Amino acid sequence: MCLRMLWLLAAAFALAWPIASVALPADFRQQAPSAEARQVADWVLDSQDHAGLPFVIVDKVQSRVFVFDGKGALRGAAPALVGLATGDESVPGIGQRPVASIRPEERTTPAGRFVASLERSLHGDEILWVDYDAGIALHPVVVVPSERRLQRLASPSASEHRITYGCINVPVAFFRKVVAPLFRAGPGVVYVLPERRPARELFGANVRARTP
Repeated sequence: MCLRMLWLLAAAFALAWPIASVALPADFRQQAPSAEARQVADWVLDSQDHAGLPFVIVDKVQSRVFVFDGKGALRGAAPALVGLATGDESVPGIGQRPVASIRPEERTTPAGRFVASLERSLHGDEILWVDYDAGIALHPVVVVPSERRLQRLASPSASEHRITYGCINVPVAFFRKVVAPLFRAGPGVVYVLPERRPARELFGANVRARTP
């Protein structure tokens, strides 16, 4: 049998019996994410749930944000301020209410999978809209002297990071250098981890710990 015929047979065999790809774990580089943040990132890349778009993982419990590009490369991580109240749902209609009417127990950051886009706020600043109906965005930290947001953002205590009305506040430089450039080209996906139930109940049973 000639060499060309052997090559054709080998190629046909390869097409008929494709080699199963081995999904690699998400590379958080020097970061130390929580187990659930790592599991969700692995699931996103394994399932290609992000459809090749940039994606963000928001860990409310740890008050951390991880930003990945469409290929799954970590572009950066930063502390974040999140909703004052614990909880994974927004009060219906809260996005249309005056801020002054929102009670402390209603100031939650909703958990879930959100298609996010970079837009302009009413003040002309760039923000990443996460849940438009609920008025939730990821944006540079807002300076409110009475709430000490800059000091809270720098605190190592996660409890100090619970202060917003539901929006996700990150350091100004982080937003401008990491978040905004990735989302200027188009939308992406934001995964906000739940804090009152396992992530697999929200994102699906395929979110699971990797076996060593």
